[in-house]
Amino acid sequence: MKNVVKIKEVDPSFTDRRKFLKISGLTMVSTGLLLAGCNNEDDFINSPNNNDLTSKYGGGHFPGVKDGVFDLGGNDLGVLTYAYALEQLEADFYTKVVNANGFTTNFTPEDQQALTDLYYHEVIHREFFKAVLSGALPNPKRQLLPDLAFDYGSLNFSSRDQVLATAKALEDTGVAAYNGAGRLISNPDYLLLAGKIVSVEARHASAIRSLINPNSNDFAGDDVVDPTTGLDVKKNPSEVLAIADGFITTPFTALYLP
Repeated sequence: MKNVVKIKEVDPSFTDRRKFLKISGLTMVSTGLLLAGCNNEDDFINSPNNNDLTSKYGGGHFPGVKDGVFDLGGNDLGVLTYAYALEQLEADFYTKVVNANGFTTNFTPEDQQALTDLYYHEVIHREFFKAVLSGALPNPKRQLLPDLAFDYGSLNFSSRDQVLATAKALEDTGVAAYNGAGRLISNPDYLLLAGKIVSVEARHASAIRSLINPNSNDFAGDDVVDPTTGLDVKKNPSEVLAIADGFITTPFTALYLP
């Protein structure tokens, strides 16, 4: 297997919506998701009653700046914005991992292949949510979550042990986040999207655990799969964001998510 060379961020042309959806394998749900939004801002501003908004967007509070700070919003579009924030974090983390100076020397070929795959997956997830929200929000210029900034403290991105331990924490948290957010989604197309992505995130979590402890049962350890029910752990947005707050430096609130 060839050594992996430094990888720069995905070329902007990659984020072209049509090409992106085809590559990501999420084409099946893309049309319904993008059409769920308003093509005309007047549909939002001049809607005659709240019932129109409820049927079109799931009701509740839209993402956007509230009291000078961006709030993720509530209900369906709030949940998608919450997921977009988490995917921004994971994409940023793996971008730094594969571009670290010690990536081709301190990580095994198997590590490099797995981490590079995860890098591409997370960038795809991030850009997919950005495209979906840009099409679904009534006023994406004001309501789309901005690019977030991150700080990993003393994490050494050239250290295999530190990187894999952080990846494990992020992936386990990501799976629990999607599991906990599913009950908050009312639109079946959005729920299908979340189900598709959480299945990939669970594979990520298993892969990282297997790299840390090969040939063990850690890929489905009791700390992430309840041995009595056989179900994954789930966490509410407030629990997940308390963890992610250790990495995300851009201020935002989640006033309308549990």
